[in-house]
Amino acid sequence: MTPIRRVLLLWLFMFWQGGFLFYGAVVVTIGSTVLESDFAQGLITRYVAVALNITGGVVLLAWTWDLISERHSRLTLRWSAWTMLLASVIALACIHPNMDALIDAHRKTLHDADRFHHLHRWYLRISTAQWLTSVVFTWWTVQNWRESDSEAGSEPRAKAGEGNEKSG
Repeated sequence: MTPIRRVLLLWLFMFWQGGFLFYGAVVVTIGSTVLESDFAQGLITRYVAVALNITGGVVLLAWTWDLISERHSRLTLRWSAWTMLLASVIALACIHPNMDALIDAHRKTLHDADRFHHLHRWYLRISTAQWLTSVVFTWWTVQNWRESDSEAGSEPRAKAGEGNEKSG
């Protein structure tokens, strides 16, 4: 069951964070070029952001399965990173409706451009912190899994070694 859990969780995490990275690095740039407008691209992004935030919440909920199942030396670090990721999802989910309320999609204008850009800068900062935390979380998770696998692999050898010492 452990390999299935790990693969499932990695794919969920890649869907969320990989999707964010690809969207931010590729789709936004291409969309702005094709649509010839950052504003038009933003009208698409406003819906994508909601989907990313919901996905993040679901993915983090699923990761509690691993945090409960894999209890090793990095558990406190992993829970701390997980908590930071959850806090970032909550913060983004709180900021987004405030930004969205400032968009007049029909007129393709902003009600308060200064306020929108202020909130958008914070949204981007929190998104960047979330991504960096996800990299650290992934690193600690892989290290934890290696440690767990190493301990699981050494138990049979230790028992076999104990048996040899007793008979020798």
